[in-house]
Amino acid sequence: MSTPDCLFCRIVAGEIPATVVRETPTTLAFRDIGPKAPVHVLVIPKEHYADVATLAQDDPGLAGEVLAAAAAVAEDEGLLGDGFRLMFNTGAYGGQEVFHVHAHLLGGAPLGPMLARNLA
Repeated sequence: MSTPDCLFCRIVAGEIPATVVRETPTTLAFRDIGPKAPVHVLVIPKEHYADVATLAQDDPGLAGEVLAAAAAVAEDEGLLGDGFRLMFNTGAYGGQEVFHVHAHLLGGAPLGPMLARNLA
């Protein structure tokens, strides 16, 4: 089920444009509008789940489809040789900004450390 005020649900519905790089019956992958790496693609389930924990608990099969779609995008983008990062931000402390589960697929250059060193 989609949520009418959700940005990513609106992208899935075609109400907001996105640069789609892969689509399956259950997933959508599109370029991030504020890329943090040469390749920065968001991979989402078309069905609305607030975060990855909820998705994994409620529909583990769909969670697997999101991972499979991310792997396919990584291959399409030529990232398998040098590697890539796949990241799910969850909740406020995790840096989640859009509360529709999404994987950030990042690559195309060395990405550096995962966390800032000055964490309290």
